[in-house]
Amino acid sequence: MYESYYGLNSKPFQLTPDPAFFFASKWHKRAMSYLQYGLSQAEGFIVITGDIGTGKTTIANSLLADIEDDIVAAQIVTPKLSPDELVKMVAAKFEIDVAGKTKADILKDLEGYLFALSAQGRRALLLVDEAQNLPLETIEELRMLSNFQQAGKPLLQSFLLGQEELQPILRAPNMEQFRQRIVASCHLAPLTPEETQKYIEYRLHHAGWNRTQLFSEKAYELVFKFTRGIPRKINTLLDRILLFGFLEELEVLDESAVKSVIGEVKEELFVPDNSTAQNTEKDVVSENVTGSLDAEDISRSRLITPNGNEVQDAEYYKAMLGELVDALDDAIKHKIKLTQYIDKLLKKKYRAYVRLKEDDKE
Repeated sequence: MYESYYGLNSKPFQLTPDPAFFFASKWHKRAMSYLQYGLSQAEGFIVITGDIGTGKTTIANSLLADIEDDIVAAQIVTPKLSPDELVKMVAAKFEIDVAGKTKADILKDLEGYLFALSAQGRRALLLVDEAQNLPLETIEELRMLSNFQQAGKPLLQSFLLGQEELQPILRAPNMEQFRQRIVASCHLAPLTPEETQKYIEYRLHHAGWNRTQLFSEKAYELVFKFTRGIPRKINTLLDRILLFGFLEELEVLDESAVKSVIGEVKEELFVPDNSTAQNTEKDVVSENVTGSLDAEDISRSRLITPNGNEVQDAEYYKAMLGELVDALDDAIKHKIKLTQYIDKLLKKKYRAYVRLKEDDKE
């Protein structure tokens, strides 16, 4: 919606990972170097971890986009798979028919497929995203799959991408054999304030921005403070800021514009104000000191139906209702803004029409 207004040829801050918009910060460069090193070694496991939204999947997609023809790659995003389910999914990703087959049959077909690739001078690569969801026994199954070898070289190599929770899983005492096969690992850190600004500018220019600076210095500071340098959060916030700038017809996005959008986002994402958080903390401390709550307070917290029945998990349903009310309110706000934009657009077209009529009279 805002692309043409700001002279862009695509959305610079979309949430879907796009290799074309890969920004190589210090840690992202290191992670990519480890992945490339792992590929060159053609063996072992590479493990990349990072908080939610730090760009692990983007790195994986960037690697796949530049992969050589002699490597056949498959990528899986893992829910809590059992070892048998993992084997079936891996085989299916390499286009092996698994319908109605036992695990033994699937492993035999997978081994045959890998040997056939090797005979062609090619090899297989498996990228496992969200690997922190895998149980220990399933990660062990991955290690067993790396035992398919020819002339001392594994026929299947695996890269694991996961959130920080993956690290203690791999540190477990019974994961020693797996750890011995990890050739490199790296943890992605959020962007620094300087990298956050460079990240925003890089994506803007990659999307076609070629004018003077769009954001003020103070605006960049506020973006970093709110997002803490996490790329996905930056993308979400910046997309909203550009939409806001478009609707308000702003040529420069300054501190005031960013504050307005952050205020809206906080309401929608239920981010508490500092004052609210402090009050809550005081209430908790007070309760711990007294050891109990007044009967009147307990009564107020209960939810009773018209027939006199007490609703269990009342706070949960209250929160759900509050969520619904806020979501509806947010939808109304967006419709109002869109209506205002259309109204402004119609007014502009009418003024242009009047000028044309006046020019014709002259």
